[in-house]
Amino acid sequence: MRYPALLLSLLLLISAAATSAPDEANKVELEIPEPLISVTDHKGKFNGSSVSYQVSAGDIYLKDAKGKPKASIFHVAYTRTNAKDSTSRPLLFVFNGGPGSSSVWLHMGVFGPKRVVLPSDAERVGAAPFNLADNPLSILDSADLVFIDPVGTGYSKPLGSNEGKTFWGVKEDAQAMSEFIRIYITQNNRWNSPKYLVGESYGTTRAGAMVRELQEGWGSIDLNGIMLISSIVDFQTGDFTPGNDLPYVTFLPTYAATAWYHGKVPDKSKWQTLDAFIKDSRDFALNEYASVLLKGALATTQQVNDVVEKLHSFTGLKKSYIRQTDLRIKEFFFMKELLRDEGKVIGRLDSRYLGEDADAVSDSMEADPSSYAIDGAYTAATQYYFANEINVKRDEPYNILSGEVFSNWNWLYGGSARSQGFLNVTPFIATGMRQNKDFRVFVANGYYDLATPFFATEHSMNHNGIDLNRVTMKYYEAGHMMYIHQPSLEALVKDIREFLTQ
Repeated sequence: MRYPALLLSLLLLISAAATSAPDEANKVELEIPEPLISVTDHKGKFNGSSVSYQVSAGDIYLKDAKGKPKASIFHVAYTRTNAKDSTSRPLLFVFNGGPGSSSVWLHMGVFGPKRVVLPSDAERVGAAPFNLADNPLSILDSADLVFIDPVGTGYSKPLGSNEGKTFWGVKEDAQAMSEFIRIYITQNNRWNSPKYLVGESYGTTRAGAMVRELQEGWGSIDLNGIMLISSIVDFQTGDFTPGNDLPYVTFLPTYAATAWYHGKVPDKSKWQTLDAFIKDSRDFALNEYASVLLKGALATTQQVNDVVEKLHSFTGLKKSYIRQTDLRIKEFFFMKELLRDEGKVIGRLDSRYLGEDADAVSDSMEADPSSYAIDGAYTAATQYYFANEINVKRDEPYNILSGEVFSNWNWLYGGSARSQGFLNVTPFIATGMRQNKDFRVFVANGYYDLATPFFATEHSMNHNGIDLNRVTMKYYEAGHMMYIHQPSLEALVKDIREFLTQ
């Protein structure tokens, strides 16, 4: 009698497993919610033109090979509705960097119809209420805009059983963002529109990698160009790794500009303008300074002494300190040292900003004064704008900048670390120019940007096979986010408009 009972128990277990198996198999699929989307209509005046436009803010799902959603990409798209010919209007895909940053900075700082207005003189911003104002400088009159938050930023996230690390890497991210663009232009019938990528900071690295993903191979999506705002496309120019002397050369003109701004140039009267001073700092960096660094122990005492004198004249740093660094001044050392005697540290993203540290003798700052001075304003203004202007109301946090994404980033584009060396996407841009005769590059540089120095970008553009005839280089007396500075914002928008209409 025990055997039938045991058999019955086994049959019941098998039956239970059979009935639960479909539930387990469908569990991931059931957990994936429907994409959220908000569509609102607006009017505004930009560049003197009255513009009617529609805002589509919400999720687009990327799908795997089996057609199942694998990631949700949050975006905010602005489309002019009273344009004569919408298909011929330029379409700009805009994103920031990090990696791990949402698109809030370019969205709410320069391109969007609303803008966070901050003091132009690098004064610290306090607490709410912040100044969220109409942005008549937006280029929405002449171009449609799509702001994209990569996975792990904003409201974008992996779906189902997929993990964030699946999308967190140079190649992985470029593939996901490129797939988003393919889906967007398909859903919105924009295949035949002029297309541009607009990236800031690591977003310029992303843009370079996306050029390869989009343009190379069959079924390509050819671009009209890319806009690189505060760019880093070759990491050898900015990575202070032992044995790599290039960053000491590429950072020097920004050190010089910063010393000029803070009145630390010993004999400032020798130069009539900042541009003339920077030109001389470039010449010194490329010639005497680079030569002595390259020679190392082969440099004569007189050559070293001459370089120490000129480094002092361009940076304002003490000669004894310059010798202690072995002529090699790292960015964080400079930020801490320039105004140490005054108890001040200077900003990294924008060296016009000043802060104070509890520890006056350390060799690095507690936090970047140019970051904590503005973060609260952008965060609050963005949340307010989403909820009150474009009807995006979600309880989940909007990730302005994710440390989790950054700390888990895969910096290898492909192959081994040894075969890759320093990450460099500039050759991808050069290939894009060779294969597409209409492909152009716009580069915006801030003189006071110690995160992505302008001379490093010049080095990148002057190497790697770039066609300089199709590169537009512009400079502004501000930092990494030059649009915080009102005169630089106005100049930047003017330059972008001219670039689009060339």
